[in-house]
Amino acid sequence: MATTRRTFLQSAALAGATLGMGDAASTLSAPRAAARPRPRKKLNLLILGGTGFLGPATVETALANGHVVTLFNRGKTNPHLFPDVEKLKGDRNAGEIAALKGRKWDAVIDLTAYVPAHVQAVTSLLADNVRQYLLISSISVYADLTKPFSDESAPVVELTDETVATMKTIRESIAHYGGMKARCERAAESAFPGRTTNIRPGLIAGPRDRSDRFTYWPVRIARGGEVLAPGDGSDPVQYIDVRDLGDWIVLCAENSVTGVFNANSPAGRFNMAEMLYGIKGAFATDARFTWADAEFLKAQELNEWKEMPVWIPAVGENAGFHLVRTDKAAAVGLKFRPLADTARDTVAWHNETRPADYDFGQRAGISPKREAEVLKAWRIRNTQRAGGALGTEAGE
Repeated sequence: MATTRRTFLQSAALAGATLGMGDAASTLSAPRAAARPRPRKKLNLLILGGTGFLGPATVETALANGHVVTLFNRGKTNPHLFPDVEKLKGDRNAGEIAALKGRKWDAVIDLTAYVPAHVQAVTSLLADNVRQYLLISSISVYADLTKPFSDESAPVVELTDETVATMKTIRESIAHYGGMKARCERAAESAFPGRTTNIRPGLIAGPRDRSDRFTYWPVRIARGGEVLAPGDGSDPVQYIDVRDLGDWIVLCAENSVTGVFNANSPAGRFNMAEMLYGIKGAFATDARFTWADAEFLKAQELNEWKEMPVWIPAVGENAGFHLVRTDKAAAVGLKFRPLADTARDTVAWHNETRPADYDFGQRAGISPKREAEVLKAWRIRNTQRAGGALGTEAGE
């Protein structure tokens, strides 16, 4: 069954809400910039969330840079993390935000903004006590990604007030993920006019990526052997390493950077082949790629993004999905580490953290058994087609 962009973005959002390369490296990825000096002023930061995927990367950078961090969350996801950090307990779904009353911070980093009413409730308490509001949104806010190289001025999804009113929890909001994120951005800017940073990432990759949306590829390639790969390798790819995003979020707070920003690797930096071969270059592996066309994959019920993670054919409504401009964020400090670093660190996390019997390919990607079946079907199809062509040439 084909998967529309709206459908796979919604399913991906739900998962996120509930959860040495040699010469090749120089051609595939920009070197890391030298470490920047520590900020002159110690900031007092409130982070909404903070213990899932993007949260730890952001907290770790903030603490390393000498800032004071307070976490506000339900205390259910990885509560063991950051034992020395102040933790306030609350639940935005239940309207339990009283712990934020009467407190002052230099900046708020909102990692759990899915419902506009949640943003409005928090900002009503904090607007007079906080200098800057940084909200993590998504490129899913864009109404039309048929054209490559869209920038932050592109129109966003519009929802009616009646539709928004029907969605009061994070889970309910996923049905209109992009539009709800756009409304969250609007709510933050309304409460913090000129003091809001709306950050729109695409696919976030790296250690702690439990969704397997990127993790699938380095883990699979490191295992070696024949690897089923989607398309012909020419489709563009964008992602952002979670640690680069966390670094930049903190940098925006340190430098009082406000506005709307796409946060992704540069448009055109990678295509699918460059990403997969770049990942291979990070490991001592005998992996070899068998590229199967979109028509065949669809017939095998292997969809873009889900069974074939990261990949989205650059056609039709998705022609610009992996070609969103990010030069505005790069101009104010967003950096990109080498693909090899992301790949190696992701595999190291996977191997060290997950149990040996982890059912790989169930979140995103496919199981080894299913991959073998599809590769066999691919060979049979090609053999049959070759036989048919020979028969035609012989006049049969």
